[in-house]
Amino acid sequence: MLCGTSLFGQVLGLVSRTEFERAVRQHRAEHAAKGFGCWDQFVAMLFCQLAQAKSLREICGGLASCVGKLRHLGVGRAPKRSTLAYANEHRPWELYQTVFYQLLETCRLAAHGRRPFRFKHPLYSFDSTTIDVCLSLFDWAHYMRTKGAIKLHLLLDHEGYLPVFAHLTDGKVGDIDVARQLDLPADSMVVLDRGYLNYAQYGRWTARGVWFVTRARINMNYGVLDRADIRAGSGVIEDTRIVLVSSHARRQGWTGPLRRIVYCDPASGEEMVFLTNHMRLAATTIARVYKDRWQIEAFFRALKQNLKIKTFVGTGPNAVRIQIWTALIAMLMLKYLQLKSQLGWSLSNLVALLRWNFFTYRDLWRWLDDPFESPPEIPGSPQRLLGLS
Repeated sequence: MLCGTSLFGQVLGLVSRTEFERAVRQHRAEHAAKGFGCWDQFVAMLFCQLAQAKSLREICGGLASCVGKLRHLGVGRAPKRSTLAYANEHRPWELYQTVFYQLLETCRLAAHGRRPFRFKHPLYSFDSTTIDVCLSLFDWAHYMRTKGAIKLHLLLDHEGYLPVFAHLTDGKVGDIDVARQLDLPADSMVVLDRGYLNYAQYGRWTARGVWFVTRARINMNYGVLDRADIRAGSGVIEDTRIVLVSSHARRQGWTGPLRRIVYCDPASGEEMVFLTNHMRLAATTIARVYKDRWQIEAFFRALKQNLKIKTFVGTGPNAVRIQIWTALIAMLMLKYLQLKSQLGWSLSNLVALLRWNFFTYRDLWRWLDDPFESPPEIPGSPQRLLGLS
């Protein structure tokens, strides 16, 4: 059956216009605006992400070529390049942060129950990725003497692998400084790499009932309290309860107790040493939990490969933040479509086929389950065939 709006229009329908307008009023984002509203800007920047437009010219030209189809998106006309550039530089990026968290609630409902492990602790991974930029153009993005960078710090919920917290800084900000801002619920578990080693932070999480799993340093000084029995063939070499004895740990005000697990990966033969404050889970489960941390690395790779966050259509800090937050909104939309589809899409295929069918009038949910189905015929009188025989 034919739909009254395009696939792009139906994807935009995942964002509630009522909640969007409420966020606009909350941030006073349309103060002194004339004609070009925040919804128009949002549609243009989402088109930039999903259509992989490389410049303001491609965004505005691509929307302008759609003529009447824009009305089904809630847009009167395509913006001019200068209008979109001015809006990106001056309208508050916090609006799109709010829209991100509004959409996140919808996605978490769809992802409910999709846990990778049987234990009931909410599981999160926390990490950051660096986006390199030219320091002469992005002079506010301080990193090195001759190099600029932006850091995206992200908390990934393993129930559906959805981003639930994001924070943007310049490249000089330390990862542990942002980790201190995390407000993790009690009895949750967070997985981190060695870059977040901070014994004082581990102590604060332990006091709040938050579990963590990380990699231990090779030169860590510790004393053994007791050793657990090891099951042969499990890959676990050592499972000990320890306390920290280094002066560094004492200065930071927390020395444990902790659990140290030495594990040998059967596939690669690599030996890894894990550190956790969880004393009850099996050692092999701790190893599998850390292995699942790779999902946040896969998320960063998918974000950079399929959406526009490595090159920008504006050079100011506000424009860059708007582009990254709209990329995260687009990623939530794609994750939601993956969760609802029965086909088992890879993210790259979903982005590509959606881009090629952006303005076709198909039912989105039928298209997700069978994208290669013949499109419906346009109703009306059939075209007469020429009698050439």
